[in-house]
Amino acid sequence: MEKPSPKPNEVLVQVRATTVTPADWRIREADPFLPRMMNGLIKPTKVQVLGVEMAGDVEAVGQDVTSFHVGDQVFASTFGSGYGAYAEFKCVPRTAWRR
Repeated sequence: MEKPSPKPNEVLVQVRATTVTPADWRIREADPFLPRMMNGLIKPTKVQVLGVEMAGDVEAVGQDVTSFHVGDQVFASTFGSGYGAYAEFKCVPRTAWRR
């Protein structure tokens, strides 16, 4: 996957650590069946990269972000922004981040 670029209100982080949550394994396991159906029965159609919780270092910030700087260590939940914490880099709105 290509390295994403942050939108004006986003922070790009290089992911250093992540977790495996019930949301992640339920999509894979298909139990209950509903999450699997919603994401694609045979292969994923909505969630391409799993992962809800992540920690890492800020790589870049959008032009409207003033509370985070390159090099800050942060952690976040990506639950409302399409999963993706298992990726090497992830853009998340600045409101999802904590120092």
